[in-house]
Amino acid sequence: MRHNVSMSKKIDSALKDLIKALRKHAEVAGARQVSLKRSQRATAKVRAAATAYAAAVHARSGLGNPFDDMVDLALDADTLQSLAAERDAIARAVTGPIPQQNAAL
Repeated sequence: MRHNVSMSKKIDSALKDLIKALRKHAEVAGARQVSLKRSQRATAKVRAAATAYAAAVHARSGLGNPFDDMVDLALDADTLQSLAAERDAIARAVTGPIPQQNAAL
């Protein structure tokens, strides 16, 4: 039981760090003049905090990353379609029928 309490504290701590990083990012992005360096730094901190949060959740519960389906809005539509097609092809190959080898004679 003690182990579960410890993991919950890790999730709570990671959540606090994520919220802090998001608030800082919102402050930087919402400024009158957006500094490229400050925005990149704030974005990196959000990504690191999100990764730490997902790792803590996975370690505690085995759940997947809640941020997996996030789309990079900087990508154009053709690139997004290409990536989606590649993802779907991989999913079909992984979840499709398993080829079987003939027994050796």
